[in-house]
Amino acid sequence: MPRGAGSPLPRQVKLFGWVSLLNDFASDMIYPLLPAFVTGVLGGGAGALGALDGAAEFAAAVVKLGAGRLADRATLRGPMIVLGYFIAVVVRPVIAVTGAAWQVIGLRVVDRLGKGLRTPPRDALIADLTPAELRGRAFGLQRGMDHAGAVLGPILAWWLLASGSAGLRTVIGASAAPGVAVLVLATWAVKGAAGRGKAREGGDDSPAPPAPFRGLSRPPPPALLAISAFYLLRMPDTLIILRSQQLGVPVAVVPLLWAAVHVVRSASSFAGGAASDRLGPRQTMWLGWLVYAILAVGMARAGSAAAAWGWFLGLGLVAGLTESPERALVARVAGAHQGSGFGLYHGVTGFAALVGGVVLGAVFQRYGAGTAFLASAAGGMALVLAWPAVGRAARE
Repeated sequence: MPRGAGSPLPRQVKLFGWVSLLNDFASDMIYPLLPAFVTGVLGGGAGALGALDGAAEFAAAVVKLGAGRLADRATLRGPMIVLGYFIAVVVRPVIAVTGAAWQVIGLRVVDRLGKGLRTPPRDALIADLTPAELRGRAFGLQRGMDHAGAVLGPILAWWLLASGSAGLRTVIGASAAPGVAVLVLATWAVKGAAGRGKAREGGDDSPAPPAPFRGLSRPPPPALLAISAFYLLRMPDTLIILRSQQLGVPVAVVPLLWAAVHVVRSASSFAGGAASDRLGPRQTMWLGWLVYAILAVGMARAGSAAAAWGWFLGLGLVAGLTESPERALVARVAGAHQGSGFGLYHGVTGFAALVGGVVLGAVFQRYGAGTAFLASAAGGMALVLAWPAVGRAARE
């Protein structure tokens, strides 16, 4: 057992877990409904959905690069985190009054700008507050509770829709309610964490590095590029949801499917974080990529609503096996510049998600879901086969 494996996680790390849970509660009241809203209510298509995910992730990626550099200053981390959550809380309910697909895309982009602003400083704080041998568990907790929130939000959305209490627009507007709790908890979390993050940095006047990853103890361009390749090749969640609807999953039931997927993601995030501490992040990520390639083939060949449920639930394992190890690896190599490290990681992977979302959405719309999923699976398997060589080059 790694040294310190039985030690408790810092209190502030647990608070960030609750912030993530409540924020995703609000966010995922909306997200699984966007495919039906864009295609059914606003008249968009699969291409619009690919652009929706891609543009949102690109916007977040651009902001994350700058936010990461700013987050190397301890005194800026707290305000950046709270402001990032505030933007999301204010913008998300406005989607309820949109009248065109481009308006949804625009608001989703602004929502992701908030995510881009808050994510690097939050991850940097978690890394600074947590001993190195517990970082897999710490990020596993954050990702696990994030996905747990994505269970509760869709269940509420499903109940409102199935009971006839509300329509799509009303459910989207109701996401404002849990946002208030998000802001209160986020303010509490950063207030409690600021002192310890500042102490680790050696003072709040420590200059930010002149460029992302400059001064890192062991820069890992091959590994970072491989991680980004996975985001490029991975099918966006909106298109997986659309595929499920094509296979017969009713729109009113989609929130339940989304909640069930996040039960799997939440449970596997705790396990994936622990596995990262025991086996190493590189090995754990490789396993996640292999699982994705296999399950994407299954989704391509699925022929019923029951099959959609089974393959989509299986795909939930991928997040648990990749998200926490990725962050643990970045924290390992970022050294004293956690903000810049996480800014570059989130920025590059976000740009990859943009390109992947647009391309896969176009393939989905022109050639069909089966072709798009098979192409994604083939790319994932190529990455699995190439990863041992990449690992040797990176020397993690």
